[in-house]
Amino acid sequence: MADRDRQPCWPALRIVVAGGGTGGHLFPGIAVACEFSRRNAHSRILFVGAGRPFEREAVRRAGYPHRSVAVEGIKGRAGVDKLRAALKIPGALGHSAGILADLRADLVVGMGGYAAGPVAVAARLKGIPVVLCEQNIVFGITNRLLLPMAQRVYVSFEQTAAGFDPLNVRCTGNPVRRQILDAAAAGSAGEPGRLTVMVVGGSQGAHAINLAVKDALPRLRRPAKVRFIHQTGRADRETVAAAYRQAGIAAEVKDFFHDMASRYARADVIVCRAGATTVAELTALGKPALLVPYPHAADNHQERNARALVERGAARMIVERDLTGAVLARLLDTWIEAPHQLDAMASSSRRLGRPDAAKRIVDDCYQLLGIKACI
Repeated sequence: MADRDRQPCWPALRIVVAGGGTGGHLFPGIAVACEFSRRNAHSRILFVGAGRPFEREAVRRAGYPHRSVAVEGIKGRAGVDKLRAALKIPGALGHSAGILADLRADLVVGMGGYAAGPVAVAARLKGIPVVLCEQNIVFGITNRLLLPMAQRVYVSFEQTAAGFDPLNVRCTGNPVRRQILDAAAAGSAGEPGRLTVMVVGGSQGAHAINLAVKDALPRLRRPAKVRFIHQTGRADRETVAAAYRQAGIAAEVKDFFHDMASRYARADVIVCRAGATTVAELTALGKPALLVPYPHAADNHQERNARALVERGAARMIVERDLTGAVLARLLDTWIEAPHQLDAMASSSRRLGRPDAAKRIVDDCYQLLGIKACI
């Protein structure tokens, strides 16, 4: 075989992916882990988090082991609760150090979320390199605190990198899971002649969005021209499904979709929050969106994420206080009649996408460790 036809051979590594807790932190970590595994199937990758059921289940489905540290967030707590959370930190540091020693870790990848804190600090004390991934346009509190001890920081937005040393802070984009990228490669499989609207408010759903959709359904001028794919969260599933049945509108309604990729592929437009992982997936797929930022996100980061897309013509935004059934119905009616508007947003979204983010991060991690591929 000619040298140019041979694939590079990457050494196996022992990696701890720390943090998670929510899909916004966890799914990019899974994307990075999968890229390390793709380079060398013998790499040992361990997820360390706070042990929430959603976190454990997502990591299990991805095929990786998971360990928990007893740690709680301090931000937003007061009095006894804040003291109790602070008293857990020494134990979490000791537990994290033990986990790193058991694995003999080569690298810690911090994904944000308070569980990343003790693991990254323990790694620094043990001389293990630490890199951070910041998904949002503004640094979360854990990553802000960990910045001084990180050898690399990978950010999703160019605005985030401004003002930092480019040798340490690099704009790679937010890693997107392989399944989502495969959906992008397969192209859209929407239903001709009908607008397919995907509504997703995160892993727990979004009650305000669910209410607006329910109110919009009877207001649609041409209900036969639209169908919905709707992730409601557990609490609203029955009432939302009943609203679709009453309106006579075709819909797939579930509290949670484990296979998001195939649903994304069928959607013509997404109605969703503006978390960083959602934004990264939308742009990797080149999907137009109506973004409804979560109004209580730390530092209002979801609205700032959304504005980064709106300013480039890749999405529309309605803040939650302005979202009503009447407003949503008018917008959907417009897109049913003028699908070219969605085509223009899709093109802009695709230009913003960074589907190679996980590859760029893993390439740089190997470089940071002084490891080159062999041919």
